[in-house]
Amino acid sequence: MQRWLLLLGFALAVSLIVGATWIYGYRQALDSLAKRSDADLALASDRVSTQLQIYQELAVLMADHPVLDQLDTPGGREAAHQVLRGIADKTSALDVFYADPEGRVLAAAAGVTGGDVSQADYFRRAMQGALGVGSNVLTENGRRAYFYAAPSFTSQAGVSGVLVVVADVEDVEQTWRGSLPAVFFTNDEGEVFISNRPELLFWRPRNVRVALPEVKGARLDYSVSRVGGYEIWKLSGNAYLPHRALHLSVALPVIGLKGQILVDVAPARRLALLQAAALGALCLAFGIFLFLTMERRRSLAEANAVLESRVETRTRALQSTNSQLRREVSEREEAEAALKKAQEELVQAGKLSALGQMSAGISHELNQPLMAIQQFAENGDAFLQRGQIDRVGENLTRISSMSARMARIIKNLRAFSRNENEPMARVDLVQVVNTAVELTASRLETDDVTLSWTPPAEAGPIYAWGGEVRLTQVFVNLINNAADAMLGQEDRAITMTLEAGTRLAVVVADIGPGIKEPEKMFDPFYSTKVVSSSEGMGLGLSISYGLLQSFGGNISGKNGLRGAEFTVELDRWIEDAAP
Repeated sequence: MQRWLLLLGFALAVSLIVGATWIYGYRQALDSLAKRSDADLALASDRVSTQLQIYQELAVLMADHPVLDQLDTPGGREAAHQVLRGIADKTSALDVFYADPEGRVLAAAAGVTGGDVSQADYFRRAMQGALGVGSNVLTENGRRAYFYAAPSFTSQAGVSGVLVVVADVEDVEQTWRGSLPAVFFTNDEGEVFISNRPELLFWRPRNVRVALPEVKGARLDYSVSRVGGYEIWKLSGNAYLPHRALHLSVALPVIGLKGQILVDVAPARRLALLQAAALGALCLAFGIFLFLTMERRRSLAEANAVLESRVETRTRALQSTNSQLRREVSEREEAEAALKKAQEELVQAGKLSALGQMSAGISHELNQPLMAIQQFAENGDAFLQRGQIDRVGENLTRISSMSARMARIIKNLRAFSRNENEPMARVDLVQVVNTAVELTASRLETDDVTLSWTPPAEAGPIYAWGGEVRLTQVFVNLINNAADAMLGQEDRAITMTLEAGTRLAVVVADIGPGIKEPEKMFDPFYSTKVVSSSEGMGLGLSISYGLLQSFGGNISGKNGLRGAEFTVELDRWIEDAAP
């Protein structure tokens, strides 16, 4: 509960700080905005005053023109009309006219004001000997006009007439319309007479909320509030004016107008909001950091108490676990040694199984040379008794050839049957395949299996990484498996090819029934032989797979166009890579 009260108090404090920061930042931004807006309003006021004063000077200069002294005759009035019209054309004035003391217009450039100006304030002011100014909307064409009236003096009668220059307000607005924030000038009646925003023309603002006449199809309402000594108008009803605006004004007695400006305060509010948000984020970050630190310290204290109570228990458990792990490691090492020994015995069993399958053929291979040797020896003895020494030599040569053949068969059998524990070395792959072919030749001849094996045309031996005996066993297994698969069919043929590319590949293909379950063919004890249990235990391919993996080779099988196709892949022996 205390923690939640602390968090609530912190949130309230942060809210107060953020609110105070927003108010302070808003007022500071308004100060800066007011300075820039004062300069903009002064610039706009000077521009309007300067442009209107051109017509003021024109009225003062033309008031004593000599042509105005000859208005008592029609010819004199026509001459004055021409002069005034030329001046109006050159200065872009709406009209330039001269009125007598009774307000009758005697000469005019355009005659847009009618024939009597006796009731106009600017005329009355000029008749008093001062410069008269005024503004109005001309009834003839609806254009806004600004009037400068200069008195014409005579030495006998005082003011003898008034020269009036009518300025076109729209011409004055052309040079600055839309270039500043909303600026407008009101006359003595409070009506907007000049502005760079057309939607403000003829508007009568007040200091209270009031519904105003429709301007271009929309209603313009506003309410006034004060912030830091500044007047803020909240406007509605017009998309071209700011929703909230700073209002500043300045009196222009020289031209009889009041200049006013409306400047959007949205940037000031955004700046204040950004400052407040930044400070709020900083306070929140600090509060969160402080809260998390306190929570972490509290959690650490609680955790420390719990950990201290668990350390002793965990220590005893770890000691017991450590002893158990030592026993398990010892048992694992013993199991690995037993597994390695079993694997070696399994490989040797596979060799002996292959030798068992080849025993009949091997006996035949050895018996045939022995019988031939006996026959040649008996023939030699007979030739010797007859004195045919040359025939005796031929028989002895044949006996020597048969003995070499038997020695080669026995050598291959001894090498194939022994356990090979030597590391990988350089092996002549062609010689290995030739040995495997020779070991299985008798069995293939007995089963009437044709073996097609042609070494590649590459000059010299083709060396691979591996073990000679283990590789020989792999190819013996593959040849025997192929022969076993074709026992139930008439045509029996095996094709062996060696592809000597970047990596060596020996392909053994048969024309048997193919592989029934390719995903299981390398599993131990998986066999499709159904002739008798003595035909195999399903270990040949599994043993071959393990032998090839032991020295970095690989074996894969698939169904070819006719029968099964096994590919043995081996790395080439490279002289620089030899250990």
